[in-house]
Amino acid sequence: MLKRIPVTELLQGMYIHELCGSWMEHPFWKTRFLLNSGKDLQRILDSGIREVWIDTGRGLDLSSGKTLEQAQIEAEAVLLAAAPAAPAGEAPRAGDQPTLEEEIQRAAKLCDSSKRAVMAMFGDARMGRAIEVGQVGELVEEISASILRQPNALISLARLKHADEYTYMHSVAVCGLMIALARQLALPEAQVREAGMAGLLHDIGKMRMPAEVLNKPGKLSDSEFATMRAHPEAGARLLNDSKPISAVVLDVCLHHHEKVDGSGYPHRLAGEQISLFARMAAVCDVYDAITSDRPYKAGWEPAESIRKMAGWKGHFDERVFQAFVRTMGIYPTGSLVRLQSGRLGVVLEQHEHSLLTPKVKVFFSAKSKQPIPQEVIDLSKLAGRERIIGRESAADWGFRNLDELWSGLPSR
Repeated sequence: MLKRIPVTELLQGMYIHELCGSWMEHPFWKTRFLLNSGKDLQRILDSGIREVWIDTGRGLDLSSGKTLEQAQIEAEAVLLAAAPAAPAGEAPRAGDQPTLEEEIQRAAKLCDSSKRAVMAMFGDARMGRAIEVGQVGELVEEISASILRQPNALISLARLKHADEYTYMHSVAVCGLMIALARQLALPEAQVREAGMAGLLHDIGKMRMPAEVLNKPGKLSDSEFATMRAHPEAGARLLNDSKPISAVVLDVCLHHHEKVDGSGYPHRLAGEQISLFARMAAVCDVYDAITSDRPYKAGWEPAESIRKMAGWKGHFDERVFQAFVRTMGIYPTGSLVRLQSGRLGVVLEQHEHSLLTPKVKVFFSAKSKQPIPQEVIDLSKLAGRERIIGRESAADWGFRNLDELWSGLPSR
């Protein structure tokens, strides 16, 4: 049986099934192992991870803790609490909004040009040259315009990055996520742009990290992990040399790894000590990190990532996280879902007012285990007749072209 327990209750002899947090936040090569050394126990305690899943069938049990069923009920409650859609900020008129397919074509080109721009900008930073703030602003404007036209396109495409371009496309993705989240929080457009700029520059400090550590095609050692944790402060020093950089951008660069329970870094800020923009960046940064493929680990699927994040106690500001769920959906674009009818489909677009009724492209029968004619269905128009009953794993089904199915673009 699986149980979720605080790390303070961990004992040697327990079998770790999963660490409750992003793999970017701890130095372990694997997350399933028998805890048989005091050194590994201390590494977990020092990592910032606050809860773990243990498998009581493969190691010691504990009378306390939450079962898998209890934890899933809690996570679903967090997600459903976000379901009433909050008024978003500025939005295009229905007649002006392009379809997802139309905007994907434009967004794909923008992703490529953005990657080149960020590579050049980060290259300048690595060489010690100041950031050209004007160029950053122009790029943020283009990304902002794409998200305003059709928010599902660029954000979802930016997730489909190659492992070797992660650092650059991660910055583009977090920029887009910050813009969309800021609009969901109904911030003024000037602050929306500032949020986007903060997202684009939040990881600039990685350019001051040793290249052999930054580009290592595998999990970092303890010492390398400690080195990488210095990137927020390195970024803040770099941005201080680039004028004019706003206090918001500087703060996000420095504090996007802080957690509301005070277990983050570099300053272990807690709650309201963390600015709204840094709390926003904490959510956006983690979501893109855990849904992206790395050389040593495949990214989690979008819907599963949202569900896992909902269960990480103390990581995120509750109000900001709920706004993020409203932005992305409980089943974000690209999620594989099972419908009540037994059909499997990939989520295309979110419904404006209901997180549970997106547009889905069905393509497979779970009952016959055979492909079926592809069809786009709008679940908001099928109330009482069809609905999503669960998330599915593409890997479990052996689907390899899921991203091509929703985006219409060839696999990268």
